[in-house]
Amino acid sequence: MVIDLNKDYTAQQIQVLEGLEPVRKRPGMYIGSTDLRGLHECLREIVDNSADEFFAGIAKNVWVYIHKDGSATIQDDGRGIPVDKHASGVSALELTMTKLHAGGKFGGGAYKVSGGLHGVGASVVNALSSRFRVVVLRNGKAYYQEYKKGEPQKPVSEASQSQLDSWLPKRLSAEMGDSVTGTITTFTPDPTVFKNIEFDSERIKAHLRDRAYLVPTLSFHYYDERTDDEAHYYFEGGIKSLVAHSNREKNTVSEVIYFSRQDSSQNITAEVAIQYTDSFSENVKGYVNGIYTVDGGTHVTGFRMALTRAISDYAKRAGLTEKIPGGNGLTGDDMKEGLTAVIYIKMPSESLQFESQTKAKLNNPEIQGYVSSVVKEGLDTYFEENPSDAKSVLEKIYLAARARLAARAAKEAVLRKGALEGSALPGKLADCQSRDAEISELYIVEGDSAGGSAKQGRDRRFQAILPLGGKILNTERAHLDKIVKFEEIKDLIVALGAGIGDVIDYNKIRYHRIIIMTDADVDGEHIKTLLLTFFFRHMSEVLQRGYLYVALPPLYRIQVGKDVTYAYTEEEKETILKEKGNGKLTVQRYKGLGEMNPEQLWDTTMDPKVRILKQVMNDDAEEADRTFTTLMGEEVAPRKRFIQTHAKLATLDI
Repeated sequence: MVIDLNKDYTAQQIQVLEGLEPVRKRPGMYIGSTDLRGLHECLREIVDNSADEFFAGIAKNVWVYIHKDGSATIQDDGRGIPVDKHASGVSALELTMTKLHAGGKFGGGAYKVSGGLHGVGASVVNALSSRFRVVVLRNGKAYYQEYKKGEPQKPVSEASQSQLDSWLPKRLSAEMGDSVTGTITTFTPDPTVFKNIEFDSERIKAHLRDRAYLVPTLSFHYYDERTDDEAHYYFEGGIKSLVAHSNREKNTVSEVIYFSRQDSSQNITAEVAIQYTDSFSENVKGYVNGIYTVDGGTHVTGFRMALTRAISDYAKRAGLTEKIPGGNGLTGDDMKEGLTAVIYIKMPSESLQFESQTKAKLNNPEIQGYVSSVVKEGLDTYFEENPSDAKSVLEKIYLAARARLAARAAKEAVLRKGALEGSALPGKLADCQSRDAEISELYIVEGDSAGGSAKQGRDRRFQAILPLGGKILNTERAHLDKIVKFEEIKDLIVALGAGIGDVIDYNKIRYHRIIIMTDADVDGEHIKTLLLTFFFRHMSEVLQRGYLYVALPPLYRIQVGKDVTYAYTEEEKETILKEKGNGKLTVQRYKGLGEMNPEQLWDTTMDPKVRILKQVMNDDAEEADRTFTTLMGEEVAPRKRFIQTHAKLATLDI
């Protein structure tokens, strides 16, 4: 067959997307994804616009309302978006809300410092909303414009008091003077764009709390009309208080170390707050103009470089260098363990270079050297003036170094025996026929009985089964030397094929669906929690890549004659019983997966067409870290408080 390239590829195939159409065609380019993360990114964009009014020296408050109909309102007492006619012929408000790369953050003098850069935030949210309304308070008047999927419904108009009373969650005074200014944005996420349009209250409050730390003296007010939940945040301690808050459930090794520097010639300010705890995990966050850069960037890189140099230099100067058998001195990894740090950069918005619209990573090359200099000088001074804190930090780091070397030795000993090599898969693993990781699944099953049913009931073409012999090691406070010696975890590591520790390679992982399938009882929940702890602490990118799932097996089998129905919750069981009426019913409560025969297990929990899987994601690493520390750590008091507080909310399905 001969293909005429000139005939098949002509000007007719070239598309030009106008206005906000590119956003609706490719929303992931602008908000990262269309799942819950992308949904909350929309709200964050509007909140950040309001917070930028504080940087402009005007706003003192930001209000966030979540309404019963699923919409959200963000209100501030800033200057209010201009509504006068722009040179393009339309209102500045309409231009800002309907055109990409239109705004006041391109060096025109409206904002010296802001989180906005590309001028697309509000217009993107508008494009992805089924309904969107902006009310502007300026010059003692109220103006508004409404949109549907980014399209203006009519020109910018003056709003009446009755309209304001019906629209606004917080009634405004009928006599608005010149001092009453601000912007009020209400939007309803488009259900045809987002997989889920229900806002998460805890996620929103966590974001507002962090913003309040980063923007001291700006008040954030949160109201959730769905549950009557209410929260208010106002802090004056800045990032120093943020670090202390992050470590409130942990044993600290040092005080919070804080230093800052301002470069007036470049109008750049760098703030850094550091504290070590006795935990094994690291929590380092970078912010730029109030925006959390999830993937770090040059400011975080500069911090890490300077941290390593400053600690190593002080150890030599103070004569505290400790010989580490078999080691070559301290490494950056040693200094990560137990470290909590916040690096906060404020700089002119027109100078910012982010990797994408979601602002996940800072790319400004000059910031790396600037932050490195600030951190090196700050730590050098602090260690000289606080030798006891410096010694405590060094002791913690040397302990981490010794543990690292012990873990490496243990791992190498296991490797020499061939136990972690990909060619030596564990005997209990019933592998699948496929070698394509994208379609392959690994079921981690509790017990040999359930494992036997799963092996017989599975689709062996793409489903692998790994039974566990009971509860695994609690890896919350375990180093790798202990972990790789634990038989059940070692088998899991070998089966996954990615390795562990400093040689882990997630691109070699053998399954892109790793499914935890345990009994719906207390022991099953405990095993599930232990497995989640292992993945969160030692294979965290499995969560980031979306590979980890939890299977939801049924609790009941309900039979009427030959008709069989399965119920996954108590409520579902009661509903089914009411629907079946008073006929002769047989209700079987499954105590464990082992009670199900292979056909039942396939029909309810393993058949991709009908099964229920819940994906395990890590959207708030700090909150997840705190929860695992509380529930799986050594301290009893915080765990007891957590259980007493949340006991009534506990359910058996995750």
